[in-house]
Amino acid sequence: MMQRMNVAICCRALRKTYEGNIEAVRGLDLEIHAGECFGLLGPNGAGKTTTIEILEGLLEPTSGEIEVLGNNWKTHDREIRELLGVSLQETRLAEKLTVRETLELFASFYRCPRGVEEVMAELALTEKSSAWVGKLSGGQKQRLAVATALIANPKILFLDEPTTGLDPQSRRQLWEVIRQFQQRGGTVLLTTHYMDEAERLCDRLAIIDHGLTIASGTPSELIERLGGHHMVEFDATGMVSGELEAWRSLPGVEGVHEEDGHVVLSVREPHETIPALLGALEKRNGHLLHLTTRQASLEDVFVHLTGRRLREE
Repeated sequence: MMQRMNVAICCRALRKTYEGNIEAVRGLDLEIHAGECFGLLGPNGAGKTTTIEILEGLLEPTSGEIEVLGNNWKTHDREIRELLGVSLQETRLAEKLTVRETLELFASFYRCPRGVEEVMAELALTEKSSAWVGKLSGGQKQRLAVATALIANPKILFLDEPTTGLDPQSRRQLWEVIRQFQQRGGTVLLTTHYMDEAERLCDRLAIIDHGLTIASGTPSELIERLGGHHMVEFDATGMVSGELEAWRSLPGVEGVHEEDGHVVLSVREPHETIPALLGALEKRNGHLLHLTTRQASLEDVFVHLTGRRLREE
């Protein structure tokens, strides 16, 4: 497999089968460009964690080809590890070490690490440099976990749900850290349960389900492929659950599904669809109980493709 110069991570026909013939990954193809923030989204059990652990060199694939910055894990594992920064979903750090000691420890694992003071400043941890890890708040621990990944001076940063549990201000601080890393030429592979985060940060993304990629592209491309730029959500008296075909024939409707007991229409021209919807309700003696309109989002794409929300258990 030839690796193009602008591709940071490439995998082809990636498979991982566990004992008992459980297929976690079933022939996944991915291509992540150098310098981009790439999002990997999927419901629980979709195969994202297995995929990421294979790309990070933590798991052996059952079959398939993987290249990271032009190298593969079998022949260049040490070289690849020097180029990766990894922040796991739950990073367990020694509670009796200080923030500074923790970063000094992680810096010692690499040949050319970044400066501890610089990374602490970047993650707003300077004031906590002498604090024990066990005394940090949840948000501070999360920022320290990302700092341990950045101390490696990596070319690729793996971030597994990095903002879970963070307050809004800390989330935005971390978004800025990710953007700065990209501006320095770094590549980011991000998983998140927050669709607004994926839409804001990711240059491109892939949605995976049942171990396969079911859609990929830029956030705007995926929303465009959904078939409408607007969503009209409504509920009315006299409606029967599962009766969706009646609404699909309204002018301007590109797609329809049920969500939380409401009907959701994907439409291109709300000013055409809404009057027709009100007319159809009047003909069947129905009374409107609820109606909202909004721009289509990545969340709508995800629900359309997988049948459930990303944060559903």
